[in-house]
Amino acid sequence: MDGRAQLATTEEAKNAPQADSRNDGALLSDVRVLELGNFIAAPFATRLLADFGAEVIKVETPGTGDELRTWRRQRGKVSMMFRTLARNKRSVTVDLRTEEGQEIVRDLVAKSDVVIENFRPGTLENWHLGEDDLKAVNSDIIMVRISGYGQTGPYRDRAGFGGVAEAFAGLRHVTGHADRAPVRPAAPIGDAMAGLYGALGAVIQLFALKNGHRVEQARVVDVALYEAVYSAMESLIPDYDAYGMVRERSGANLPGVVPSGSYPTADGQSVMIAGNAAKPFRALMQLCGRPDLADDATLADGHIRSQRETELDDIVRNWTLHRTVSEAVDELAAAGVPAGPVYDATGIAADEHFAARGMLESIDVSIEDDTTEAIRFPGVVPRIPGSEGHIRWVGPELGEHTESILTGVLGVSAEDYSDLKRKGVV
Repeated sequence: MDGRAQLATTEEAKNAPQADSRNDGALLSDVRVLELGNFIAAPFATRLLADFGAEVIKVETPGTGDELRTWRRQRGKVSMMFRTLARNKRSVTVDLRTEEGQEIVRDLVAKSDVVIENFRPGTLENWHLGEDDLKAVNSDIIMVRISGYGQTGPYRDRAGFGGVAEAFAGLRHVTGHADRAPVRPAAPIGDAMAGLYGALGAVIQLFALKNGHRVEQARVVDVALYEAVYSAMESLIPDYDAYGMVRERSGANLPGVVPSGSYPTADGQSVMIAGNAAKPFRALMQLCGRPDLADDATLADGHIRSQRETELDDIVRNWTLHRTVSEAVDELAAAGVPAGPVYDATGIAADEHFAARGMLESIDVSIEDDTTEAIRFPGVVPRIPGSEGHIRWVGPELGEHTESILTGVLGVSAEDYSDLKRKGVV
């Protein structure tokens, strides 16, 4: 792309850190991304691009790095959460609070295509790394800005995390059981969705640039965590406006989606069944020994089924309680009813389909001491036959690539690099 292709010299290319050979010819191998982010949202976005060959330079604070390095860590110095989210990236330590550190970042921006950040609005501007500052060194730079409430609006200056965004956007209110307090999803849904939108925005801008769509202003992608969640809340507000409906917590089921949910099995496990479309519903009722309901034309209407939710759920539950989870899944699959076991980590780790699709990729990782262990990491999504993404390495050590990036990409001399390190800038 423009920033990297036009500004990189032959000498720089020769000295640049070498990626795994599988990166050659990858779909995004000509794209350089600068990550100015911590925690999950921005790192999730950059990981998606890195999986398909983009060179991602992750800028971290000297000495401490991304706080995610310590999250959910039970042994060793670096968490598996960080190893997962920072895979295929290069770690460079730079103190953004110093003038010299800011100059290093601007130099990297001059040789990059995309910047993805998730600081509170105004933070980068205070460090002279805002939109105008970056445009001054690279007029085609694409800037993806992920924040709690977006870059505009009355709440723009509020701190925001994914969990807060899930609450603000209505997800937490409808999650859980009606007779209990709201609960959080046990995965960072808000952050992951914002990261997806951030990566999509970057790709849209790259595509526009490739096709000659040039703009005078900075190429900015503004992603608000709460909007990423709110966009997935279906017809929450249209239902309110049209029907006066305020969705409440409904346990394991979605309102009006019947029959659907987790049902107990004879072996003490659960099976998730989605019999909430006309054809699967008919097949499910046949399995449950209720051909009369399968043939009832009125039950082809989802609204009518929702009015008989308790009755239909009891029928399905009685059927599943007489089968093991594997027996239930096999019978449902044969009948064309969407269903699957409710897995924990042990179930996923042992499942042949996860393995066959490359979703359990084993990589040797150093956790403690100098030994390595085979750890299975999530595979690359989406699958693009013939141009698959790859895990070339897992999340790097803090500052592992600082010297090679500064000397190879920016041409910093060994003497100047030593001076920067002595001052604590890198």
